[in-house]
Amino acid sequence: MRGFLHVSDPVGVDSRVVTLSGGDTVTLTWHGVTDTGRRRDANQDAFLTAYPLFVVADGMGGHIGGEIASASTVDRLGGMVEKGKVTPKNIERALTRAVSDIVSHPETTDEGTGTTLTGVYLDLDASRESWVTINIGDSRVYLLRGDQLDQLTTDHSVVQELIAAGRLSPEEAENHPYGNVITRAVGPSERVTPDYVRVDIEDGDRFVICSDGLTKELTDYGIQHFLTENPEPAAAADAMMQAALENGGRDNVTIIVLNVRRSSTPTD
Repeated sequence: MRGFLHVSDPVGVDSRVVTLSGGDTVTLTWHGVTDTGRRRDANQDAFLTAYPLFVVADGMGGHIGGEIASASTVDRLGGMVEKGKVTPKNIERALTRAVSDIVSHPETTDEGTGTTLTGVYLDLDASRESWVTINIGDSRVYLLRGDQLDQLTTDHSVVQELIAAGRLSPEEAENHPYGNVITRAVGPSERVTPDYVRVDIEDGDRFVICSDGLTKELTDYGIQHFLTENPEPAAAADAMMQAALENGGRDNVTIIVLNVRRSSTPTD
């Protein structure tokens, strides 16, 4: 499993039309990209675009440990999508299996090996149709709704805890010496329960799912700018990637852009 792993939709498409219980249709289009960046020798990121699940994993660990951790996590989640329903319970079972894969791999150790995991899935349970964000670590999910860009996930990191405690400003956090230290990961010595947040399904929504290789190089304003300038997912993802590399590309960079169009059923 060396190198980044990209698992695409099982039928090889980058769009899907689904029907909600009330008859509305939702058209999804997406695009994912990843790059080693300008300063790293290997890409320890992995991503999955397999409807209804879209996730990014940013591996960490010496040698190829990070590559194995992120690839194992994405592989197990991809298998879950192929076998059945995406639910928190099934996600956590897949992550538990991924941890077992990481522990048993001959080229990993339990010292700092692991991966972040973040993304969204579409929950079509008739009683609560919505998007659900999932998050472990400091990769992020953003939502552009109208003119407002919001970070939906909360970083599991030392600097985020300091910000929440009022001991550090967001500006100070950008150059903090513990900026890369996360407090939760998918790995041998970590719990594998993600945070979940439900989000209504609205027409025109645009999600950005990314590793911190993007957010190290682009501000939230920059992300919103490239989304606004590029309505299509592929163009937006490619533009953000190019900007991240031009701004230094200090880390692996992975980006998924997901567009949502919701159409109401005509009424008599």
